[in-house]
Amino acid sequence: LRKNVEDFTGPRERSDLGFVTFDITADILNGKSGLQTFWNKNTLIIFDWNVKQLFLYLSAEYSTKNNALNQVVLWDKIMLRGDNPRLSLKDMKSKYFFFDDGNGLKGNRNITLTLSWNVVPNAGILPLVTGSGHVSVPFPDTYETTKSY
Repeated sequence: LRKNVEDFTGPRERSDLGFVTFDITADILNGKSGLQTFWNKNTLIIFDWNVKQLFLYLSAEYSTKNNALNQVVLWDKIMLRGDNPRLSLKDMKSKYFFFDDGNGLKGNRNITLTLSWNVVPNAGILPLVTGSGHVSVPFPDTYETTKSY
């Protein structure tokens, strides 16, 4: 779903606002996941003695005529040591606004969603891990109109 709305954070022009609904299923301990998720087999050892928590986030990457690379974080979650390592999230909505700084979402056929995570250690460096898979989704060629309530 995509709308063309006024963006009050910048110039007084209309910008694209995307709404994304997604499913995430993953089993970190066994390294099994559905196509909608982006885990790899390295997650088998992700919670070792030095891992306090994981910071998971879903990002969208796409290109427009104005920018070769656009990256937007849509959703995030903190997974603590001891939390259930099996994620089964259905019909999730974006946690953050998916604004484009123009009209780059309309008709864009290659918006790539990727799940990544930061390992938050008890001590040491903070490694960034990107999952091995991703999903590309096309956005529609038309705008949705605002419903009046």
